[in-house]
Amino acid sequence: MAGGNQALEVNPPNALFNLSRAGSDWLWAVFSLFGASLLAILGWTFFTPRGMRLFHQIAIVVITVGCVSYFSMASDLGATPVLVEFRRFGTRQIWYVHYIQWFISFPLLLLELLLATGLSLSDIFTTLFMSIVMVIMGLVGALVPTTYKWGYFAFGAVALFYIWYVLLWRGPRTTFSAGGSIRDGYNVAAGYLSFLLLMYPICWALSEGSNIITVTAEMIWFGILDLLAGPVFLFFFLYKLRGVDYAAFGLQSGKYTDTETVHSHSGHEKSANGHNDVRGNGNTNAGNVPAAIGGPSMPMPVPVPNPV
Repeated sequence: MAGGNQALEVNPPNALFNLSRAGSDWLWAVFSLFGASLLAILGWTFFTPRGMRLFHQIAIVVITVGCVSYFSMASDLGATPVLVEFRRFGTRQIWYVHYIQWFISFPLLLLELLLATGLSLSDIFTTLFMSIVMVIMGLVGALVPTTYKWGYFAFGAVALFYIWYVLLWRGPRTTFSAGGSIRDGYNVAAGYLSFLLLMYPICWALSEGSNIITVTAEMIWFGILDLLAGPVFLFFFLYKLRGVDYAAFGLQSGKYTDTETVHSHSGHEKSANGHNDVRGNGNTNAGNVPAAIGGPSMPMPVPVPNPV
């Protein structure tokens, strides 16, 4: 067949319950939306001053991973056949490439959100770890063809409850150094993301868990969730951060790439301290002092502090 979507002809399905042509068309549409979002966020980042790009760069990673994932799934690649627990007369495509995407994107989405709070690094690290546990439990459970898959589903649910606890309880009660407007934006974003995280295990249970809905329906459901949790969430959160002084987050590294931001804050220190390094005893430039114009350079002894 000439023209059109030939992904399923080039890469034939490897399981009885597989992706349909309509499902592949939908995945190509999601890929296109991720690609357009990536171009938009790259342009936004380019016009953002250096030293204020951390949240934008996290978004770039998340959306880039989504692009690769949906390109693979639209091409009918990145899946493996697994015997279904119910309707045992066949196998179902399990999309491991989707779990690779979530393994990278879920922790980064949480990092994007939690960096705006006053949570300690240990709390943030544990929350990111729990998101990884949730994804891995989903993958292992999907690959298990027996009832024991629901044990892994339970482990993932426990990890999800911990994430909810941090997002909805611990996070809002911390000090938001960037101001009350960020607190309001965080509360909306945390509730929004928490609801979406609830939808993922529900879809898993109906698709890869119990084989109730088709692979195409699964891709439509997960595709909507990934768009809402990826580009839509990220653009909303970055919009809420516009105009915020990043110095309030304490995220400046002091590296050369942050000079535009660092210089704006260090200028006040220079005006207060002068151009020379002033010590407590009033002596300055303890070392070689350049000679007058045309004269030799004379080394100066280092002054010794007066004994107290």
